[in-house]
Amino acid sequence: MKRIAAAVVTGARRSPVDAATLNRAREIVDRIRTGGEAELRALAERLDGLAPGQPMILERAELEKDAASIDPDVLSLLQRTADRIAAFADAQRRSVVNLVVPVPGGTAGHSVAPVERAGCYAPGGRYPLPSSVLMTAVTARTAGVGEIWVASPRPTPVTRAAAWVAGADAVVPVGGAQGIAALAYGAGPVPPCDVVVGPGNRWVTAAKKLVAGDVGIDMLAGPSELVVLADDTADPGIVAADLLAQAEHDPDALPILVTTSASLADAVDAELDRQLADLPTRVVAAAALEHGFTVVVDHIDDATDLCDRLAPEHLQVLTDDAHSVAERLGHWGGLFIDETSAEVFGDYGVGPNHTLPTGGVARFKGGLSVLDFLRVRTWLELETGEGAAEMARDAAALARLEGLEAHARAAERRIRGR
Repeated sequence: MKRIAAAVVTGARRSPVDAATLNRAREIVDRIRTGGEAELRALAERLDGLAPGQPMILERAELEKDAASIDPDVLSLLQRTADRIAAFADAQRRSVVNLVVPVPGGTAGHSVAPVERAGCYAPGGRYPLPSSVLMTAVTARTAGVGEIWVASPRPTPVTRAAAWVAGADAVVPVGGAQGIAALAYGAGPVPPCDVVVGPGNRWVTAAKKLVAGDVGIDMLAGPSELVVLADDTADPGIVAADLLAQAEHDPDALPILVTTSASLADAVDAELDRQLADLPTRVVAAAALEHGFTVVVDHIDDATDLCDRLAPEHLQVLTDDAHSVAERLGHWGGLFIDETSAEVFGDYGVGPNHTLPTGGVARFKGGLSVLDFLRVRTWLELETGEGAAEMARDAAALARLEGLEAHARAAERRIRGR
């Protein structure tokens, strides 16, 4: 990979959506929002290969047939992965609890509740991703969501079986911006969802940006990213393998090596050439490597500072005393510490979710979790007495500072009665 200086690395941040895609996606989203089922079917037949007259949804009974038809070993694999995802998500869910706090004159608090209906998107283009079905739908079900719809273009039997294992209620065999719009606004038999989540290409991301606010979304994620932070103790073969694992996702994926060792960088380049030679996905991976890069720095402090500037989707730490180095890092979507903790384990359901922020978004947003399907709703209950009266007097005083007399009078009625 090309070598660049640390000073220019901030330019590696990328917007997940270009203007041209956003404008075209807006047309598609508007067609679904206003035209409903007829527009969705027209677009799905043209863009997703939906046959005329083919059902718009695959209900749970049909998904169960797919689960019964696939190799039992594959079904068992899907179930084991779902169980691990659910165990991690359940621990997250139990960490978010209802709250009651005493306040002057009474109590206040919050209650935590799931949304009623979630839409989960799973890519189905270059590589069908049943793992994304599990990551999104299992997490939603564990959060307590009552109804789960999966959209995925040209879903394979394994993808449909994954939806059954994950507890999805139905699959919509539609992708791209039209799939996101259908989940957000509803179309015929597809009901509108409260939250729409999941990874996808630039059309999916553009549509999520357009529907955000009308529904909740998880994040706007662009092409996959991996930063490997390594020193001279790292195995160049493992570094190259990890970089290629991300590079094969997409020609626009961004593999990056940050290292304190020029000799390691040379050895990794040699390993990339060797491992690419027989890689079935080498055309895609090689294209990604073309705009990936290596940065050689003088000290580990420079390396950690650079990683924090990038705030990458995936950050793999392959250094001496990797745990200590990891504790100095502040911004990442998913962190993988030492050689045994391969990033690909995160992709395939060790527990934490693989739907993660890209393009520096990790500076303010974490990956998909049960929190994306939960609402934290506050409440207040005051009684009569001096504490409540004090609150009323303060509220009235603040209202008058802002020129809102009706607010002040409403507060004061709690003191003197009607």
